[in-house]
Amino acid sequence: MSRERVPAVGGTRDVPAPDAVARDYILLGLRLDQHLSGTVDGYFGPAELKAKVDMEQLRSPARLAEDAAALRSRLEAEVRDPDRRHWLDLQLVALETLARVKAGETIAYLDQVARCLTLHPERRPDARFEEAAARLEAALPGAGTLAERLAAEDAAWTVPSERVSAVIDVLVSRFRDRAAARFGLPEGEALRVSLVRDQPWSGYNWYDGGFRSRVDLNLDLPIRLPTLVATMAHETYPGHHLEHATKEQVLVEELGRLEASILLINTPECLISEGLGNAGIAFAVPPDEMAGLLVELAPVAGLSMAQERDALLAAAARHSAVAEQRARLTETRINAALMLHVDGVSLDRAIAYQVEVGRANPDTAAKRVEFISHPLWRLYDYVYTEGEALLTAWLDLVPPADREARFGRLLREQLTPPAIRTEMAAATSGDRPMESGRV
Repeated sequence: MSRERVPAVGGTRDVPAPDAVARDYILLGLRLDQHLSGTVDGYFGPAELKAKVDMEQLRSPARLAEDAAALRSRLEAEVRDPDRRHWLDLQLVALETLARVKAGETIAYLDQVARCLTLHPERRPDARFEEAAARLEAALPGAGTLAERLAAEDAAWTVPSERVSAVIDVLVSRFRDRAAARFGLPEGEALRVSLVRDQPWSGYNWYDGGFRSRVDLNLDLPIRLPTLVATMAHETYPGHHLEHATKEQVLVEELGRLEASILLINTPECLISEGLGNAGIAFAVPPDEMAGLLVELAPVAGLSMAQERDALLAAAARHSAVAEQRARLTETRINAALMLHVDGVSLDRAIAYQVEVGRANPDTAAKRVEFISHPLWRLYDYVYTEGEALLTAWLDLVPPADREARFGRLLREQLTPPAIRTEMAAATSGDRPMESGRV
């Protein structure tokens, strides 16, 4: 690989010039984004490649599908490292699929999900949700319907908008210190958080390169304190910000794998990244510490029950049981996405399903359906639940003392969902593969 230095787009740092495969992969991603805006989630690679794409004649989606297939055919001869070759191969299958669909080719929705995310989503039986609702009935006894009791619980945890920034400041500082002690931080990393509205998502990390991120938190819906804790860990430390900054340091700067300088939506790397963000919450706030953290943050958040110590302690104590069952009910969004895109039901019916079966309030259900029906995100919603389930199962295969180190691999390596599944199969069969501390 050439060691000529070229300016990066996302900051003042320099990056090594890419090899031919990384260069063509980056160009493919940038060109596809011209047809599917938002496909490039972040780019901090050589500025000259971005300038080239901006100035050249637009390539058709059909041509881009051909480019993806041609680049895949070169991997065996041009990419030495098996893990890198495997990662690139799966990413290119996804990009080829996206280009083919954009070119007008008919590919069944579930086949698109499989090719883009290496995932076969499965519907959850409604009995699973009824069981969760029954457990919530027991966890939240009292007068009124379950929906009314859930609404009261949400109202008790709702953070006034003017207090959200103060809570974020506390959380980000705490999570950063814990991540530094557990996983290490690239020197000079930093992030800032902004409050926004009118977006289909609840939170978003925009990684700019140079170890820096912008995190947006959406205020379209009320912000609940427990949800804010989880969202900040997911987007910052040890979630998206730490993952992207660490991979920039290790994969791009140290190993020269310049393909990691472009982040692409609706590709297998997203299943790892979103699963990492969710699974990482337990490293930011171990489950046995969550109740204490909520009690500590309640005055900062301006919660009225902070003035009623007994009510606050009771709410914090039952949070874990309530959150577990509500997380299960949230899986109705997977069924809703399949209902929309496979069964062809209406948006209104998908919303009603989540209200009736998932016990979601109508505003929350509508916001979820806005996301799963969005042209960019229609394939994407599965990566949160399915990614977390995959990575949590993988982490649980090692003793608790080793899980921190295993999670660190997700921050540094070009792991793929099939590679994770292969390791799990080998572990359960007794034929455990050797784990490297680095790529």
